[in-house]
Amino acid sequence: MADVLHFGAAVAGARALCVFVHGRGQTPEAMVDHVVRHLPQDVAYLLPRAPGGSWYLARAVDALTDVTRAELAASLAQVEAAIADLRRVSARPLLLAGFSQGGCLSLELASAGRARPDAVAALTGCRVGLASDDRPSAATEGLPVYLTGGDRDPWIPLSAFAEAAADMGAQGVALRADVFPGRAHEVSAAEIAMLAAMLADLGAGQAPRMEAPR
Repeated sequence: MADVLHFGAAVAGARALCVFVHGRGQTPEAMVDHVVRHLPQDVAYLLPRAPGGSWYLARAVDALTDVTRAELAASLAQVEAAIADLRRVSARPLLLAGFSQGGCLSLELASAGRARPDAVAALTGCRVGLASDDRPSAATEGLPVYLTGGDRDPWIPLSAFAEAAADMGAQGVALRADVFPGRAHEVSAAEIAMLAAMLADLGAGQAPRMEAPR
């Protein structure tokens, strides 16, 4: 598959699968350096690359426009293709994860009810658009979702994080939501530990318990 970075185990022999979506202005290589190389290496990781470094041009907290909806549709299709690429080779459990804009995209894909990952981790994420916008809400009931935010984050305000938590909870997912006071716009060690625990649970054939400490 074009425009995707493979890291970790070979897909056919991996204990679990992970699609990890980078944020605005970032790259798959940066996500590997900052996050993925610190996760279990018996997992097959695919990291799709956004054209031009951005999955959509608007801020996540802006009202949805026709342009943003079209950009979201194209980006979701690219992430879905990465998921399909893994699942053509392996039936092992799959975690969909992303940071910042990638976290937002992960929530949107889960809410669309398509591709159906076995768990989702949206690190510094929120729903794209406003609560008053027409947005899909078809997440799989009981889907394990880990959602994080920071109280001073310059891109995802705490109000958007809280609205996303309420939205995902209303969709019936199994949600853990953590706020990290004063954390920079980055993935913290505690969030990496949670991802590692989720992948270990998936690799062991069980639903993520999301019990790692903050």
